[in-house]
Amino acid sequence: MRYAQFVRKLELPAGFTVPTRLTHEHLVASPLGRECLHDDVQGINTSLALIQRTRGGGWPTEPVTEEYDFVDLVWHELEFRDGFSYSYVVHDTAGHYVGCCYLYPMGRRTELTEQLVAYDVDVSWWVTSEAYERGEYVRLYAALRHWLAAEFSFWRPYYSNREIPEPS
Repeated sequence: MRYAQFVRKLELPAGFTVPTRLTHEHLVASPLGRECLHDDVQGINTSLALIQRTRGGGWPTEPVTEEYDFVDLVWHELEFRDGFSYSYVVHDTAGHYVGCCYLYPMGRRTELTEQLVAYDVDVSWWVTSEAYERGEYVRLYAALRHWLAAEFSFWRPYYSNREIPEPS
């Protein structure tokens, strides 16, 4: 069977409330939205090569404008509201912008294959260059693993970044 044309809907238990605040050690995630515009544009534009190297995928291909990013952030808000995907902005407890993480349905970011159809969520993330230098890329990966195990009901996450840290 050819799976490439399909996207697997994210499935959560009836009555499950998707977390709007996730914390792990010194990292805090909240839904990504238009209020993140300034930090998001700056973070993306100063970290283009790093995002492409670590996260991979087709985005970003060039610096983003505020107009472009505003539309993208509103789109993330609507998808979060409608339960199609869940995107979070990540800060440290001191309030510094770290980056973003995404919980997408399988087949949306990564082409669905027979081997991937058993996974229930496509997880990806990126951090700013400054945050990467402080080790936050690895820490955010650990936080995502914690959040998916403790806060969500996804049993088989697929981490689709190009650079996957060794679990600690």
